[in-house]
Amino acid sequence: MAAGAPIARPLDVRWIHGSPSAKHNTDPDIQVHEYDEHTVILRQNKAINYEAPFLYLLFGAERAVLIDTGATAQPEFFPVRTVVDELIGKWLARNPRDDYGLLVLHTHPHGDHVAGDGQFTDRPGTTLVAADRATAWPYFGFDQDAEAVARVDLGGGRVLRCLAAPGHHEAAVTYYDPWTGFLLTGDTVYPGRLYIDDWAAFGRTIDRLIAFTEQHTVTHVLGCHIEMTRDPGVDYPIRTTYQPDEPPLQLTTAHLHAIRAALAELGGQPTRHALADLVLWPSE
Repeated sequence: MAAGAPIARPLDVRWIHGSPSAKHNTDPDIQVHEYDEHTVILRQNKAINYEAPFLYLLFGAERAVLIDTGATAQPEFFPVRTVVDELIGKWLARNPRDDYGLLVLHTHPHGDHVAGDGQFTDRPGTTLVAADRATAWPYFGFDQDAEAVARVDLGGGRVLRCLAAPGHHEAAVTYYDPWTGFLLTGDTVYPGRLYIDDWAAFGRTIDRLIAFTEQHTVTHVLGCHIEMTRDPGVDYPIRTTYQPDEPPLQLTTAHLHAIRAALAELGGQPTRHALADLVLWPSE
């Protein structure tokens, strides 16, 4: 499965988006979308947790990587390990091999991205890298060089590029997958409220992502939530559990440039500022 130039596949998915009555919700606990035969996007049910984060499962020839583990710890409500094990079993049925591993990484350590970690701590053949900066950054080498582009080799030519991306959180990491062309931005960039903890660091991260994307083919910019409506600049209220008018998950590199232009317009002053597809939102 050697990687060539990524092919931009359509991502016209109708994601599960809650229901008027969470009590009567009939959506699956986890929606599974197989983007291609080696790439899966998962979404948590909003009736289980309003954050409804997206998770990413990428398969290489030697191991798979799960990026983030969701917003709910209890497997009876959010069976993320069961679903991941089933998907790995399905992949191995098509691609038989021995000693296939799983690596669990994160975009950052907020609770809605790490709550399911406990389901993987005793899983055989699994490496779980905690999301806190003291653990994650040394794993990638960012403690020695925060400007480094780390590599995570999944085997068969699928090698992720990983960048430190502080701003939303000091430990945030962005992942680029050359196989799909996905830029996985966590809570740094997505169609929603971009909560910015460190305004200056966020600006530097956006500049760095733009520079990176100018050297790499990006098909989709994919974060971990949808919080906007389809009306430009209008987001759903916080803790909404029913979002029938969601826009697509995927953004483009043009959104990175729009964010940078907005930051320049605001002159370095943390300010709540709505763009068509997202909202800059200082944490304080």
